[in-house]
Formats: sequence, structure tokens, C-alpha cells
Amino acid sequence: MNFNMENIKKDFPLLEERKITYLDNGATTQKPIQVIKAIEEFYKKYNANPHRGAYSLSVEATQLYEQIREKIAKFINAKHSEEIIFSKNATESLNLIAYSYGMNNLKKDDEIVISIMEHHSNLVPWQKVAKITESKLKYMYINDNYEIPDEEIENKITDKTKIVSITHVSNVLGTINNVKKIIKYAHKKGAKVIIDASQSIPHVKIDVQDLDADFLIFSGHKMLAPLGVGVLYGKKEILNNMTPFLMGGDMIEYVHEQETTYAPLPNKFEAGTQNVEAVIGLGAAIDYIENIGYNKIQQIEKEVIKYARQQLAKLDYLTLYMPSNEENHCGVISFNINGVHPHDVASILDTLGICIRSGNHCAQPLMRYLGIDSTCRASFYFYNTKEDVDNLVKGLDKAYNMFKKYITKG
Repeated sequence: MNFNMENIKKDFPLLEERKITYLDNGATTQKPIQVIKAIEEFYKKYNANPHRGAYSLSVEATQLYEQIREKIAKFINAKHSEEIIFSKNATESLNLIAYSYGMNNLKKDDEIVISIMEHHSNLVPWQKVAKITESKLKYMYINDNYEIPDEEIENKITDKTKIVSITHVSNVLGTINNVKKIIKYAHKKGAKVIIDASQSIPHVKIDVQDLDADFLIFSGHKMLAPLGVGVLYGKKEILNNMTPFLMGGDMIEYVHEQETTYAPLPNKFEAGTQNVEAVIGLGAAIDYIENIGYNKIQQIEKEVIKYARQQLAKLDYLTLYMPSNEENHCGVISFNINGVHPHDVASILDTLGICIRSGNHCAQPLMRYLGIDSTCRASFYFYNTKEDVDNLVKGLDKAYNMFKKYITKG
């Protein structure tokens, strides 16, 4: 592969076909032809239900499926492949932990600690767990630079804390949280730590053993893979002591009329037929990322995002929501045109073929904390260019000029 930007974009059929400026990678990334072809090849040559048949086609499908599990274990440096559980997305992975671990290991007056910047998927399940177990849900808040200060970590995580669940990178602010430090401090207090790596793993190398994370989750579709596949990593000794989240086919060992025993890891947490094509696609996506290399990905992205930060900072009609330190910022830039609703901005940009996100980004408590209802969000990946940034700036100028007279009057 020759990694000049022109050739990279040619790997993505939709970007070639539509000729758009795609800046919504925090929601989902585009898929390279290599991933699309891997799925096509599975259906042409290997389509059968894994773990269900003794015939050779089913055995081949099982081998492919399990090879991807091993690939992911190596990709994040898990000790054992059975520590990798397939789900349909990060949301399901977080709910699995909340129900299978949280519900069974928390009691009255225990504490769950999350941050104010969490996606609803890493917030609402813990609200429910707290209510049912009569434990307490506490928040670490951010400072004026959109970062969690050390005092918050040390004041909120106490001897009563049993679970800390934290995003690695904020899907709104792009803040990179110091999860290694949080994990170390939480472990000193005897708490288990869950890392939501949905917004980080597309951009940075993750090593679960180095982090010492108890759980780590992510979605495939934010890192070039198809929709409908997520990953839950958990330490083997913890997963073995957890009860299943879903019941049914393939997570069973023996079923009697009044009693059932469960299959060992990882099958215990994979009830029913899985989204095998998406798992195959995730394997191809990992191959694609590793062929480029995270060093190259970061080099490309840092240059483009630095340029975006500089160009957007020149627009005096914008309010930007991101850390001032470039080294502590990744992937996304949230902003507002002062006095103009983000949905209006996004609609105008859409007429120019520019795709951004507008809304609360499934982070309503964060928006409320910031004193706003919603933002525009541009989120980047390695196939984005400085030309994409220039298109965004031109589009924002157009949107501002359309509303300028109304803003002035207001």
C-alpha cells in the first residue's frame, strides 16, 4: 500500500462515489474496499453458522470467527483470546457489564464513579444499577479547559468506590483522559475500572495489560468495520465470576427442565447467532489499520487537526469546546456559531456536501454542565485532509453570513 492521501481515499468507495467532505467519523467511519470484500468473500465461500455444525463448512466458519477473536486479543494485547467477547456495539458491552457485574457486586451505599463527559451508554445503565442496588452514582467534573483535574479523581474515588467507568476520549470535547492514572488510583481504593475506548481506539494503540484495565469496550464501526459488532474485553478471572447477560443458544452447557449450566468463556456471553459478517469485517479493518500503522495514522491526523484548530480559531463568530493543549486532544472538534442553532448550521453545510454532526451527541448532562443545549461537531479520521478543513471553513462562513443580520438584531 502506498499511503499518500490520494491513494488512501481511493480505498473508500463512498468517498469516491459521493465526492463529499465527510467529518462525522465520531459517529461512524467509512469502510475501505478491503473490508467490503472480506464480507463478500465470507458469504461467497464460508457462509455457515459458527459453533453449530460438525460439517466442514461450519467448521471453516467457526475457524474464521475464532481467528478474529485471536486477532483482537493480539491487537489490544489481551492475555487470553477468551477475554474477548463479541457484542453488537459498545452500548451492549457496557450494559452487559452493568447487569452482569454491577447488579451482582454492588450493595447499599457503595459508590459508582463516572465523569460528566460520558456518553449516555456509559451513564444511563449506571443510573439504573445505582437505583436497584441502592448504591450511589458520583461524577467527576471538568475544569475550564475541559479536562478532569487530579483533585476530582482523588476526591471522588474513595474507599466506598466499587466501580469507575470512564471514557478514554470524550466524543464531544476530544479530551484525552489520563485513564492509566485513573485506573492506578482506583485500584488502590479497591475499585474495578471500565474504559470506554470507542473514540480512542480508531486513533491510538491500546494495550490493556499496560493500562491494567479490568474491562475495555469499543465499537467496530468507528474504526472502519461494519455496523453491528462491538467488543468487550474483561480480565478472565472477573468474567469467569460473572453471570450471563443474555440466555439462549451457544452460551449453554447443559439444560435440564429446572436447571441450566453455562458454557465456558467466551461463549457464556455470546447467546444466539452472532453478526459473523461484521466480525469478519472487523478483522479486515484491523488488518487495514495495522498495515498503515498507528504512528502514521497519528502523524496524518495531528497535522490535519492542528490545521483545523488554527483555522477555526480564526473565526471570531465561533465558540470552540476543546482542550487548549493539542497533546491532550483527539479526533473531534465541537463548536457553535454564536446565535445560530447547530441544526441550522449542519443543514447549510449539507447543501455544500459537508457532513458534520449537530445535537447533544448523547451527552446531555455534559451539555447542561456547559450551559448549552447542543453543538456542531466535526470529527476526523486519517482519510481527512486540509482541503476538508478548508471546505468546512468556507461552509461556516456561508452559514454565518446567512444569519449575520439576524444575529446582530438579536
